[in-house]
Amino acid sequence: MRHDSRLTVAFARLTALISLASLAALAGVSGGEGLAQEPPKSPAERQDRGVIERIDRDSEAVITGQFFTYEPAGRRDPFESLVRAQPVVKGKRPKGIAGMLVTEIDLLGVATDTVGNEIALFRGSDNRGYVLHEGDVVYDARLISIDLGAGTVVFRQEVDDPRRIKPYRDVVKRLRPESGQQVAQEDDEMEEGS
Repeated sequence: MRHDSRLTVAFARLTALISLASLAALAGVSGGEGLAQEPPKSPAERQDRGVIERIDRDSEAVITGQFFTYEPAGRRDPFESLVRAQPVVKGKRPKGIAGMLVTEIDLLGVATDTVGNEIALFRGSDNRGYVLHEGDVVYDARLISIDLGAGTVVFRQEVDDPRRIKPYRDVVKRLRPESGQQVAQEDDEMEEGS
């Protein structure tokens, strides 16, 4: 505790010394005008004094924030982040799968219906089963393709990220994991459950 108070006193003395040194330097630069208030004698001295006064006014305006205004005139604020989150609709989400995010649903299967159209079977966050066709919409994406052979479905999410070339992101949901290690882990879990 005593050591901290010594540091505080030393820091206060140091800042006072720096302030005095800067005032002395300012008085030296202005030719001692800060110490003696006598009027300038030559036109060059009057011009120098005017420049110094304008610099003082400008520095005061900068400190008070008078020069930092932004008139957008329809342009984007340059200090606003370029990457924005998707606008969230206030209020309640719709019921059922239309109100669920892509990350909240699990792909259970792909098949064809009685007419021959491809369908995808999902389990939602409410633990219910849902059937989707190509073009159906969940809360944040649209189902754009179903691949029976690969056991995958692709959702397209709109992305508001100016760094991306495409204004969307495709999210792939798979029936089977990509790596053999994950398949082996699932098989082990199934055998333990039997």
